[in-house]
This record gives sequence, structure tokens and C-alpha cells, in this order.
Amino acid sequence: MRIANPIYDVVFKYMMEDLKVAKTFISAIIGEEVVELDFCPQELAVKYKDDSMTVIRMDFLARVKVSKGVYKAIIIEMQKAKLATDIARFRRYVGSQYRSEHNYYSDEKKKKHAMQIYCIFFLGTGLGVPKIPVLTVTNLVKDRATGKELQIRNEFIDSLHHQSWVVQIANLKKHRRNDLEKLLNIFDQSNKTDSSHILNVNEEDFPEEYRHIIRRLRQAAENKEIEDQMIAEDDLISEFQEMERQIAEMDDIIEEKDKKLEEKDKKLEEKDKLIEELLRQLDKKE
Repeated sequence: MRIANPIYDVVFKYMMEDLKVAKTFISAIIGEEVVELDFCPQELAVKYKDDSMTVIRMDFLARVKVSKGVYKAIIIEMQKAKLATDIARFRRYVGSQYRSEHNYYSDEKKKKHAMQIYCIFFLGTGLGVPKIPVLTVTNLVKDRATGKELQIRNEFIDSLHHQSWVVQIANLKKHRRNDLEKLLNIFDQSNKTDSSHILNVNEEDFPEEYRHIIRRLRQAAENKEIEDQMIAEDDLISEFQEMERQIAEMDDIIEEKDKKLEEKDKKLEEKDKLIEELLRQLDKKE
């Protein structure tokens, strides 16, 4: 079956606009049942060719109610190509969600609570941790003296320390150890066809409860507008990478000029010392 490549922002956005798909997908990653979901895509409008406008999604934010009746904020970040600004952008965005008044909710007694923040990162280039497709980064609590892990949770800990899941897309190949890894096969780039925009997967390889996600991606693959936006996204990433390359070249030029100026200053200093010494000897001779 041919499906659109969800590593593209526009495809991921299309996939997650289906609330059933979004609930299933997020529940599978965080391991908690999502019973309500308010999905809020954060978008950036970009001019592309002929002054037409296309929309490239940069960040996703979902506010979910889990089965325990608690609300959480879910941040989803997609890093298809590594850029020097990635970590700064991630930090800035996560920080803005901690500050946001939207990430609070009131319980039945009208008491205000800060939502716990969950971060999900899809990294095209990975973290350099081999053979592991999905990493879980938790907010563990330990006894400082003994190092023993304490099984406690409270609002203070959950509100100030977030949990993260990191999907290393490059490590997904051939890993199908559990249902989550089977689901994430939709991101396995080894399934590319002759186009990076289309993946070829076997629907039978996915558990039944995830097959509606595959069908949603098949619909995206047949959508001409989505194909056009994937092309625009490729162009945008290429422009960012070219800008970074030019900035790096400029930094090298500036560094080289600084070295030459430093050498020039050193020579001038040596020249001044020589003149000073000659004048001193002249004064002594006189």
C-alpha cells in the first residue's frame, strides 16, 4: 500500500486532523488512554513561488484528557532535517508552553491545576543512540543519599518536570518488538519508493487497531494539494540549509580576518617595541 510520508509536516498535520487517529497515535506513544483531545497546530505561513501561499506546520500542541480525568499538554516536534537552530527552537517552544495560561485546568472543585507537559520528538537524524527506535525520558525521583528510586508523584513534580519520548526515525528499520514499534513503521524511511514523498507498506503488518491510521495516510498520498505542499516543504528545508551553509562560510571568513588582524596587531606591537628600543638607544648615545 502506498502512503504519504508522515515525516513531512503537511502529511503529519493531515493525519492528526482526524481525531480518532490523533487519539490512537498519542495514546500509543504515551501509554495512557486519551479520552478527549483539543489539537492546536501552530502554523507558519510561507511564500512559495508565484507569490502563492502555503502553510508549513512547525510545532504541534495537543491538550488531552487522559483516562484518570487529568488534563495534560502534549508537545509534538518533528525534525526531518537537522538544523543548527533546532535545540534553541525546542527550548523556546517548551518554555513558552510552561508560561502559557492555556496549560492550566480547573477540577470539579474549581481548583486550578497546571497541566503536566509531555514532549514527543521525532528526529530524522537521531541522537546517536544505536539500535533503539524509541527513548523514554522520565522525571524520576530519587533519595539523594542512597540513590534509591522513589515511587511518588505529586503536582509539584509533575508541573515542573516534563517527560519526553524521542523517536529516532533512522533506527526504526526492522524493529517490530511491540505494537508501538509496529505502528511507527509508518515513519520508516527504508520504505521509500522512487519518491521521498511516498512510502510503501503492507497493511497486514500493522495491528488491527492501527489500520485506520494507515488508511488515512493512503488518502493523503492521493491528495494533489498535499503533494504540492511536500514539494514546498522540501524547498523550504533546502533554503534553511543553504542559509546555514552561507552563515558558516561567513563565520569562517570573519574568523580568518580576525586572525589576520590579530597578526597585524602583533606585528605593529613588535614594530612599536623596536622603535621604542631604537629611540632609547639613541637617547643613551646622545
